[in-house]
Amino acid sequence: MNTVILYTILSLSGLGATAAIVLFFVAQKFRVKEDPRIDEVEEALPSANCGGCGFPGCRNFAEACVKSDDFEGLYCPVGGNETMRSVAKILGRDAVEQDPRVAVLRCNGSCDVRPQTTYYDGTATCVIASALYGGDTDCQYGCLGFGDCVEVCNFDALAMDLTTGLPVVNDVNCTACGACVKACPKDLFELRKRAKKDRKIYVACRNEDKGGIAKKSCEVACIGCSKCFKVCPFEAITMENNLAFIDADKCKLCRKCVPECPTNSILEIGFPPRKEKVEVATEEKKVKDPNGTVSEEIIKNKEE
Repeated sequence: MNTVILYTILSLSGLGATAAIVLFFVAQKFRVKEDPRIDEVEEALPSANCGGCGFPGCRNFAEACVKSDDFEGLYCPVGGNETMRSVAKILGRDAVEQDPRVAVLRCNGSCDVRPQTTYYDGTATCVIASALYGGDTDCQYGCLGFGDCVEVCNFDALAMDLTTGLPVVNDVNCTACGACVKACPKDLFELRKRAKKDRKIYVACRNEDKGGIAKKSCEVACIGCSKCFKVCPFEAITMENNLAFIDADKCKLCRKCVPECPTNSILEIGFPPRKEKVEVATEEKKVKDPNGTVSEEIIKNKEE
């Protein structure tokens, strides 16, 4: 009995050793040699694995950078220009730079300006709710308020405002990874160019209904009046589907469009308060010239 057990152990051990040797040589024969620069590039990346670059993770992005001849279509939004300069240095190429961007919510329909007309009693996620119905207000384009965008943000750049029922973007933490853009079923988030002092001007509305219908469903909806379009000196505003859109790359932040909007759907953020216009009052005063003729003189008084 002991001899049988011994032979069994020896046979299995020999078989295992033979299999290990065969597998070793097969692995060496068919080994895929990997460029060592991939590890260097991956180490230079922020290791966020957010997918903002368009790849599943930083490792995949590093492989794409090493294998490509240039950086066309390759950019890490989290690391930004500094990270891309490091990657370019490793690969011996010219760095690719882009203007930093930040996410904005193109909806300003808070609870006080967008009356609730229905009640949703189901799974509290924007994806499921949007698949079942248009929303709990008459605006089918507005934010559903369940916070799917907050859940997918890995940088604590989003939080729900309980007063307005809308998500709020923290510009300091936002890395423009685009996770919120992909998560929102209403396509309300946009990555816009980050200006100095985080100043921004944009149309916070996606309602494509005609003016009267849009205004009835939300007090701050864009009604497609084109007033902002007519005053923009930089051709940064376009009109399509009863909706105005401001191109962040063309906008010079002159703010001429903001006071033209009758519904206040254009937001200006990060600017100092506007100076109030000085009112000029006039009064008439009768005066006598050297010839004895009495005339009326208008006196202008500036109110400070």
